[in-house]
Amino acid sequence: MSFPALLHNAYKNWHKTEFQDRKGQFETLISDGQHPLAMVISCCDSRVHVTDMLGAREGDFFIHRNIANFVPAYQPQGDSHGTAAAVEYAVTALGVQHIMVVGHSMCGGVQGCFDVHKGKNAALDNPASFVGRWVKMMRPSFDAIAGTDKEFDIHEMERANVLVSLSHLRDFPFVKQALDKGELQLHGLWHDIAAGALHLYDNDTAHFVAL
Repeated sequence: MSFPALLHNAYKNWHKTEFQDRKGQFETLISDGQHPLAMVISCCDSRVHVTDMLGAREGDFFIHRNIANFVPAYQPQGDSHGTAAAVEYAVTALGVQHIMVVGHSMCGGVQGCFDVHKGKNAALDNPASFVGRWVKMMRPSFDAIAGTDKEFDIHEMERANVLVSLSHLRDFPFVKQALDKGELQLHGLWHDIAAGALHLYDNDTAHFVAL
């Protein structure tokens, strides 16, 4: 079956079932606008479906996906504004009450960051590589692990990448203002895909704890 045919069949099935069952909800989403409770920053990885895991429906989450669920450092005059623009809109226009940064197991972006900083991936070290330039910005996540005496563990770096992103978020003035007012909370999560497990970072214990 051709790809357009697959799209057609999948869409028709959705429209006849789920859409018809919840048609009124979709109409309300348009008439009332969107008022998501939370923003989710997750990876582009096709294996990660945060909405499925958390039982979310349309309108619940404002979702931004990028390679390795990374939030670059606050740089108003920098070049990487896609994620920053999404965060700004979520906080200042939509007034989300929570931002969740969701990392996951066997993240290719995190592995790429490790490899390029170890000199193991010449392709990513090419200045013409968009992916390479992106993962190089994740250097603080690499340093968080490479700077210790521990043997490298990709899962540790994945979790460190979540914490670095949360730290970067706190440097955005509009995020800091919302945090100071008690209008916003930040959350770090890590998803073990094969085990179906979800871990939440506990600020009190400074560890990711299984939900």
